Amino acid sequence: MAAAVGRICGARLLKNYGLVAPQVHQLSTSTKGWTKSRKLWLSTLGVVGGGVGALLFALEQSVQASGSEAHPYHQPWSHDGWFKSLDHASVRRGYEVYKQVCKACHSLQYIAYRNLVNVTHTEAEAKAEAAEVMIKDGPDEEGNFFERPGKLSDYFPSPYPNENAARAANNGAYPPDLSLIASARHGGEDYIFALLTGYMDPPAGIVLREGQNYNPYFAGGALSMAQVLFDEAAEYSDGTPATASQLAKDISTFLRWCSEPELDDRRLMTIKAIGIFSMLAAVVYYYKRHKWSVLKSRKLAYKPVSKK
Repeated sequence: MAAAVGRICGARLLKNYGLVAPQVHQLSTSTKGWTKSRKLWLSTLGVVGGGVGALLFALEQSVQASGSEAHPYHQPWSHDGWFKSLDHASVRRGYEVYKQVCKACHSLQYIAYRNLVNVTHTEAEAKAEAAEVMIKDGPDEEGNFFERPGKLSDYFPSPYPNENAARAANNGAYPPDLSLIASARHGGEDYIFALLTGYMDPPAGIVLREGQNYNPYFAGGALSMAQVLFDEAAEYSDGTPATASQLAKDISTFLRWCSEPELDDRRLMTIKAIGIFSMLAAVVYYYKRHKWSVLKSRKLAYKPVSKK
């Protein structure tokens, strides 16, 4: 027995290597044992994290450009929610509002006439809409540019040949392109609806320059665009009463569609994906239960062999 203990001690199998104490010390929340480099690293990490958070908050606040404008109320849009589609009748009416009112100043350079097919118009109707405009094309065989009727592949033409011409026609103001306006403005379609219906007389102390209009939903309040939506300002092909609020609602829905023409397809794909992955999850769970049932339900028994 003494010889066996001597061999174990000689092999240093009973020596305390200090494995437990350092592990407990590293898991401790006390900062007494931290080195200077570790404290510096954690302090730097905290400062950088706080700075990034403050920067993100500042960027979010700066989207509104100033704190003086009124915040638009959220309207009960029919397309709110993950599983709701756009009101295509409203999108078509909004296109009619754009064509009769907004087209004179604003462009839709990222929307083609083919995008209207099976959304607001049939293919024949979209071709007819495209044929109403003249598109500059060329050069021909003689090197000359010419104008031709529009096709489905053509994009909506700009009302002005360049930015200088647009500013000259609008008292120095440049009408923005409306293709992505719903995504580019904080509030989306709520902002557009509030802006179009929010014109009023300037309050006392607010002085506007010539050609400016007061709108509390616009940053700064002074807006070069005059109020353009009034009752019967446009005519709907389906006979819907063309009130100012109805016009604003339809053009806001149309511009929401312009900013994301694939919105309905994406939401439809989400519904399909949820259905498919739900079935796959059920199959995988059943397969897991089936494979692990043998391991989960087995019993291990030790039966010592009796010596006879």
